Amino acid sequence: MYVCNCFGVTEAQVKKHAADGACTPRQIASASKAGTDCGSCVRHIQALLGRGGCPRRELADQGKPVLSEFEELEQLEEAA
Repeated sequence: MYVCNCFGVTEAQVKKHAADGACTPRQIASASKAGTDCGSCVRHIQALLGRGGCPRRELADQGKPVLSEFEELEQLEEAA
């Protein structure tokens, strides 16, 4: 089923991006363009992400850092 008709993005694609770490509609938009044209799919994307739609959300709910890998990578790149 299509979530975003403007760019032909399916539920399966949104779920795959979420599994790959996209936890917000903005991150889904960066990965797929869904939600960047008319915006009518943003609420559907939010519903798909839900409380369990983001693998890293569990870490955040426990108060653990979820972006530590990215911060370490940025620090390595800055040092180079």
